[in-house]
Amino acid sequence: MKLYSLPMLFASLVFASNISATEYEFTPYIGYTYSDNLDGDISGDNLSTSNDNSFGFSFAWQDDPNGQGMVFLNRVSHNYQSDLDNQTHSYDITYVHFNGVAMLRQGNYVTTVSLGAGGAYFDTDNSSKMFPSLTAAVGTRYEISDKLTFVTELRSYASLTNKANDLFCQNSVCSAKFSSAIWLETSISMGIAYKW
Repeated sequence: MKLYSLPMLFASLVFASNISATEYEFTPYIGYTYSDNLDGDISGDNLSTSNDNSFGFSFAWQDDPNGQGMVFLNRVSHNYQSDLDNQTHSYDITYVHFNGVAMLRQGNYVTTVSLGAGGAYFDTDNSSKMFPSLTAAVGTRYEISDKLTFVTELRSYASLTNKANDLFCQNSVCSAKFSSAIWLETSISMGIAYKW
């Protein structure tokens, strides 16, 4: 199954299981992601990983004024310089999560708290792999109109990786490796939600 077909599959499952929802919402996001670092395979030294722009979208359904269910997708590309060949290498991470969102309303302003579970798809020059992942977020929403809402969010990801994984390796030669069994990232993002 191709990675890009996952959001469509999730959206189909959401529609099938939430026919009773009274409102749906689509939100495109742009943001900035702060990344965990990698380790050099030869030296074991810390390899600085770039912090980069990210983008994504969410599809949410609401049948309760104080809560949403959500499918959330976020993608970011990072760079690091290997101590093996002193070259810059890149890798992409695509996060796909099911989330529950609690909404605390104060007039047109809403504070949100979100927890989710899903997967983190790592795609490197040499290999690709999906790891289980958890996410937590806090955010704000300002209702511009009945249909449009300005959204901001601070979100953290924790993905269960394998320190001995060969994701950054080719023919048993590795340009980097995970520094621990848990990969952590944090993103700050904003977007415009459209409701129907």
